[in-house]
Amino acid sequence: MKKRILSLASLSLILSLSFTSCGDDDRKEEVIETEPISFTKEAELYLIKASGDTLRKLDVELAESSYEHQTGLMYRESMEDDQGMLFVYDDARVRSFYMKNTYIPLDIIYYAADSTLVSIQKNATPRDETSLPSEGPTKFVLEINGGLSDAWGVEQGDKISFKKLD
Repeated sequence: MKKRILSLASLSLILSLSFTSCGDDDRKEEVIETEPISFTKEAELYLIKASGDTLRKLDVELAESSYEHQTGLMYRESMEDDQGMLFVYDDARVRSFYMKNTYIPLDIIYYAADSTLVSIQKNATPRDETSLPSEGPTKFVLEINGGLSDAWGVEQGDKISFKKLD
Protein backbone atom coordinates (compact mmCIF):
# COMPACT_ATOMS: atom_id res chain seq x y z
CA MET A 1 0.00 0.00 0.00
CA LYS A 2 2.87 2.37 0.87
CA LYS A 3 4.46 1.67 -2.54
CA ARG A 4 1.17 2.52 -4.27
CA ILE A 5 0.82 5.82 -2.36
CA LEU A 6 4.47 6.65 -3.10
CA SER A 7 3.92 5.84 -6.80
CA LEU A 8 0.80 8.02 -6.93
CA ALA A 9 2.64 10.86 -5.19
CA SER A 10 5.55 10.55 -7.64
CA LEU A 11 3.18 10.50 -10.61
CA SER A 12 1.38 13.56 -9.25
CA LEU A 13 4.67 15.45 -8.85
CA ILE A 14 5.81 14.53 -12.36
CA LEU A 15 2.48 15.61 -13.87
CA SER A 16 2.42 18.89 -11.97
CA LEU A 17 5.97 19.68 -13.08
CA SER A 18 5.12 18.86 -16.69
CA PHE A 19 2.31 21.43 -16.65
CA THR A 20 4.35 24.11 -14.91
CA SER A 21 5.88 26.70 -17.17
CA CYS A 22 9.03 28.68 -16.55
CA GLY A 23 9.07 32.09 -18.15
CA ASP A 24 12.06 33.28 -20.17
CA ASP A 25 12.62 37.00 -20.23
CA ASP A 26 13.66 36.73 -23.89
CA ARG A 27 10.59 34.73 -24.90
CA LYS A 28 8.23 36.54 -27.28
CA GLU A 29 4.49 36.25 -26.78
CA GLU A 30 2.80 34.49 -29.68
CA VAL A 31 0.12 36.57 -31.40
CA ILE A 32 -2.63 34.66 -33.11
CA GLU A 33 -4.16 36.44 -36.08
CA THR A 34 -7.83 35.77 -36.72
CA GLU A 35 -10.13 36.70 -39.55
CA PRO A 36 -12.73 39.39 -38.81
CA ILE A 37 -16.12 37.91 -37.92
CA SER A 38 -18.59 38.63 -40.68
CA PHE A 39 -22.35 38.98 -40.40
CA THR A 40 -24.45 35.99 -41.47
CA LYS A 41 -28.12 36.68 -42.14
CA GLU A 42 -30.14 33.82 -40.59
CA ALA A 43 -33.55 35.45 -40.16
CA GLU A 44 -35.63 38.53 -40.87
CA LEU A 45 -37.05 40.38 -37.88
CA TYR A 46 -39.74 43.03 -37.77
CA LEU A 47 -40.04 45.62 -35.00
CA ILE A 48 -43.78 46.18 -34.59
CA LYS A 49 -45.43 49.08 -32.76
CA ALA A 50 -48.19 48.37 -30.23
CA SER A 51 -50.62 49.76 -32.86
CA GLY A 52 -49.57 46.92 -35.22
CA ASP A 53 -47.60 49.12 -37.63
CA THR A 54 -44.19 47.84 -38.75
CA LEU A 55 -41.50 50.09 -37.39
CA ARG A 56 -38.43 48.53 -39.00
CA LYS A 57 -37.22 45.35 -40.75
CA LEU A 58 -33.84 43.94 -39.70
CA ASP A 59 -31.59 41.16 -40.93
CA VAL A 60 -30.49 39.15 -37.91
CA GLU A 61 -28.09 36.47 -36.88
CA LEU A 62 -29.55 33.99 -34.43
CA ALA A 63 -27.93 32.95 -31.16
CA GLU A 64 -29.64 29.69 -30.22
CA SER A 65 -26.96 27.42 -28.76
CA SER A 66 -25.23 27.83 -25.42
CA TYR A 67 -21.99 28.79 -27.19
CA GLU A 68 -23.78 31.39 -29.32
CA HIS A 69 -25.50 32.77 -26.21
CA GLN A 70 -22.13 33.17 -24.51
CA THR A 71 -20.28 34.81 -27.41
CA GLY A 72 -23.02 36.91 -29.02
CA LEU A 73 -21.50 39.91 -30.80
CA MET A 74 -18.12 39.65 -29.10
CA TYR A 75 -15.09 40.57 -31.20
CA ARG A 76 -17.17 42.34 -33.89
CA GLU A 77 -15.68 45.60 -35.14
CA SER A 78 -18.96 46.96 -36.54
CA MET A 79 -22.54 46.17 -37.49
CA GLU A 80 -24.83 47.82 -40.03
CA ASP A 81 -27.88 49.71 -38.74
CA ASP A 82 -30.26 47.26 -40.45
CA GLN A 83 -28.62 44.28 -38.72
CA GLY A 84 -28.81 42.75 -35.27
CA MET A 85 -28.47 39.56 -33.28
CA LEU A 86 -31.48 37.79 -31.81
CA PHE A 87 -30.91 35.51 -28.84
CA VAL A 88 -33.56 32.79 -28.67
CA TYR A 89 -34.01 30.82 -25.44
CA ASP A 90 -36.11 27.78 -24.56
CA ASP A 91 -37.71 29.46 -21.56
CA ALA A 92 -38.63 32.88 -20.26
CA ARG A 93 -36.75 34.16 -17.21
CA VAL A 94 -34.85 37.23 -16.07
CA ARG A 95 -31.70 37.46 -18.19
CA SER A 96 -28.56 39.50 -17.78
CA PHE A 97 -26.01 40.46 -20.40
CA TYR A 98 -22.63 42.17 -20.22
CA MET A 99 -20.26 43.69 -22.77
CA LYS A 100 -17.02 41.78 -22.18
CA ASN A 101 -15.06 41.59 -25.46
CA THR A 102 -17.81 43.50 -27.26
CA TYR A 103 -16.27 46.38 -29.21
CA ILE A 104 -19.37 48.31 -30.31
CA PRO A 105 -22.01 50.06 -28.16
CA LEU A 106 -25.31 48.20 -28.19
CA ASP A 107 -28.94 48.59 -27.27
CA ILE A 108 -30.00 45.34 -25.63
CA ILE A 109 -33.76 44.86 -25.95
CA TYR A 110 -35.46 42.18 -23.85
CA TYR A 111 -38.72 40.55 -25.01
CA ALA A 112 -41.18 38.25 -23.22
CA ALA A 113 -42.33 34.85 -24.48
CA ASP A 114 -45.23 36.59 -26.29
CA SER A 115 -42.65 38.86 -28.06
CA THR A 116 -43.69 41.98 -26.10
CA LEU A 117 -40.91 44.35 -25.08
CA VAL A 118 -39.93 43.92 -21.41
CA SER A 119 -37.08 46.43 -21.07
CA ILE A 120 -34.13 48.05 -22.86
CA GLN A 121 -30.53 48.55 -21.78
CA LYS A 122 -29.53 51.53 -23.93
CA ASN A 123 -26.05 52.33 -25.23
CA ALA A 124 -24.28 49.56 -23.34
CA THR A 125 -20.61 50.50 -22.97
CA PRO A 126 -18.12 48.42 -24.99
CA ARG A 127 -15.91 46.07 -22.94
CA ASP A 128 -17.78 46.82 -19.70
CA GLU A 129 -18.44 43.77 -17.53
CA THR A 130 -21.26 45.38 -15.54
CA SER A 131 -24.38 43.19 -15.43
CA LEU A 132 -27.23 44.53 -17.59
CA PRO A 133 -30.37 42.65 -16.47
CA SER A 134 -33.87 42.55 -17.92
CA GLU A 135 -36.69 43.99 -15.83
CA GLY A 136 -38.74 40.81 -16.13
CA PRO A 137 -38.83 37.33 -17.67
CA THR A 138 -37.55 37.27 -21.25
CA LYS A 139 -37.35 34.62 -23.96
CA PHE A 140 -35.86 36.77 -26.73
CA VAL A 141 -33.10 39.36 -26.60
CA LEU A 142 -32.30 41.64 -29.54
CA GLU A 143 -28.97 43.45 -29.81
CA ILE A 144 -28.74 46.41 -32.19
CA ASN A 145 -26.33 49.31 -32.54
CA GLY A 146 -26.39 51.65 -29.55
CA GLY A 147 -28.83 54.57 -29.83
CA LEU A 148 -31.06 53.02 -32.49
CA SER A 149 -33.89 52.09 -30.13
CA ASP A 150 -34.32 55.80 -29.31
CA ALA A 151 -33.83 56.90 -32.91
CA TRP A 152 -36.50 54.44 -34.08
CA GLY A 153 -38.90 55.10 -31.20
CA VAL A 154 -38.86 51.57 -29.77
CA GLU A 155 -40.90 51.52 -26.54
CA GLN A 156 -42.96 49.50 -24.06
CA GLY A 157 -45.80 47.60 -25.71
CA ASP A 158 -43.88 47.10 -28.96
CA LYS A 159 -43.33 43.56 -30.24
CA ILE A 160 -41.10 41.60 -32.57
CA SER A 161 -41.85 39.03 -35.22
CA PHE A 162 -39.15 36.99 -36.93
CA LYS A 163 -38.84 34.30 -39.55
CA LYS A 164 -35.84 32.00 -39.98
CA LEU A 165 -34.44 31.69 -43.48
CA ASP A 166 -34.55 28.26 -45.07
